[in-house]
Amino acid sequence: MKLHQLILTNRLNLTRDLAPLAALQPDLILAFGAVAFFDDAALVSGLQQVAPMAALAGCSTAGEIAVDRVYDDTCVLTALRFDDTGVQTRSTRIDGMGDSLGAGQRLAAALPHADLSAVLLFGTGVAINGSALVAGLQAGLPSGVTISGGLAADGGQFRQTSTLGPDGIATDRIVAVGLYGNRIALSYGSFAGWEPFGPARKVTRCVDNVLFELDGVRALDIYKSYLGDYARDLPGSGLLFPFEMLGPGREQSKVFRTILGIDEAAGSLTLAGDIDPQGYLKLMHSSTDTLICGAETAAQLASDSARDSDTDAPRLALLVSCVGRKLVMGDRVDEEVEAVAGILGSRTTVCGFYSNGEIAGSGNGSDCRLHNQTMTITWLTESRS
Repeated sequence: MKLHQLILTNRLNLTRDLAPLAALQPDLILAFGAVAFFDDAALVSGLQQVAPMAALAGCSTAGEIAVDRVYDDTCVLTALRFDDTGVQTRSTRIDGMGDSLGAGQRLAAALPHADLSAVLLFGTGVAINGSALVAGLQAGLPSGVTISGGLAADGGQFRQTSTLGPDGIATDRIVAVGLYGNRIALSYGSFAGWEPFGPARKVTRCVDNVLFELDGVRALDIYKSYLGDYARDLPGSGLLFPFEMLGPGREQSKVFRTILGIDEAAGSLTLAGDIDPQGYLKLMHSSTDTLICGAETAAQLASDSARDSDTDAPRLALLVSCVGRKLVMGDRVDEEVEAVAGILGSRTTVCGFYSNGEIAGSGNGSDCRLHNQTMTITWLTESRS
């Protein structure tokens, strides 16, 4: 496997800036960039010109990750040429939030199943139920195929996001990248680093990912009572105070849900993924130091579960973290990426983005699900035999 990474800082000289990719003749180019880059058709035409055989995939972001730091208003391109791994990309249009499960099912049916090892998934970041999307995709894939990736972002505005796939750039398409063969070696890590804030409250009315009541009281009223002055800035300030989902016995799930929207009239909160109607929710908050420790834990989990022992082989780490974590950490946001890069080592090329939702499984990739407010890592290489 060979890799080449570019960080584009403007859109004025794309032909010149993209030229270094031609020599690699990549099989796959991952593109994560600010909304402005995804509003410009020149990005796709430029990539197709220098790498006509490459599959293209990626999305708009709330911050781009490369090397050991976080960028804003750039586009990070990571090109991969595999030795013996196949790549197939598919996309499907999503017709609103209610079509999330169906979109996942259509992608599963569209991807060839023979020799499929893993799927990288990039979804729109608004008007979507991320957990239903993952469930639909996972249900239609062969057993053992892992899923990771994330939902696009738009700098924390939650208005309009874009994805890049085989149909170009779109605001209403979900993109799946299938990786094929037995030489691709992947490991995964995810960890949050949030702390509880207030008691666990019983979910007493919800529909899919819309929360209407906690303990028999309007969910929005309870949420506002805890946020205090932050309530004035909802729904944006909800990124600072996610929920952890607890089971019917109040057992921890380590799955967090971001607030995507509010409805004042209904008193409801729209979360980024499904809610357990029999479970409990607990409000969370955090500090920069605990979030950085969480990122280190995610990197260690990915490292511990790596099955390939060839430490000299080039590796790619796809980091998908949450826009809410970025807001909490502020000027120190680079530190969580530095922590991950330090653990994964100098042979690892780091790329990724800050998202509206993160998709990953455990260390071996099992139990794939939507996360929020979490650092997730997909670490991949090709084994030599």
